[in-house]
Amino acid sequence: MTTQTRKVAIVTGASRGIGAVIARQLAAQGFAVAINYASSASEASALVVELRQAGHQAIAVRADVASSADVTRLFDETEQQLGKVDVLVNNAGILKVMPLAQHSDELYEQTFAINTRGTFNTLREAATRMNDGGRIVNFSSSTVGLNLPGYAVYIASKAAVESFTQVFAKELRGRQITVNAVAPGPVATELFLYGKSEEQIQTFAKMPPLERLGQPEDIASVVSFLVSPAAAWVNGQILRANGGLV
Repeated sequence: MTTQTRKVAIVTGASRGIGAVIARQLAAQGFAVAINYASSASEASALVVELRQAGHQAIAVRADVASSADVTRLFDETEQQLGKVDVLVNNAGILKVMPLAQHSDELYEQTFAINTRGTFNTLREAATRMNDGGRIVNFSSSTVGLNLPGYAVYIASKAAVESFTQVFAKELRGRQITVNAVAPGPVATELFLYGKSEEQIQTFAKMPPLERLGQPEDIASVVSFLVSPAAAWVNGQILRANGGLV
């Protein structure tokens, strides 16, 4: 049966932006893909239809990664419909830019709930649910190396993900599972472009020596590499994909 021979990938926050491009790329690599989303049901459904029409296996699973019960159900539904998980891509995230002193308790909690606890929840679940020889790709951010004003809480939430990545890679000794993280620079997604003037966008675009914004495909290609046999010897690493920004 194809459900057993085809490898299975979960991509969190995959209904749009970078996550959707990653889901398309993994499907093209032959993975059956579980597209996780929190609220964008119509986009997730449209992506599933698109992938199925192209001959790929795909499902959409609504789950809030900040909820451990939802994450358990995400793995349950993926296993039931596609098979045991081989690849986990922790792409779901939230970014609100403002000075640390202006953060509300609620925004602090929300940022850590999604970015940090969300990654913790999926890693903990993957430890017992994932096939040996699997691949885990977490998402950090190149802002961790930039330390820009206004990003303190976001950076702190992502720095924790980098620590998870490096320690978890060692804790999975004997399983042949690699754990790495991608740390993108500015990427031209709806999330990044929203609320920015053309001047602000151009300022970000000129920051890297390659003098452009990243594209979702740039990041998806790095993920594709990390989950492929070509990256079998890459483990516990933070790969900054940012055009030389930092």
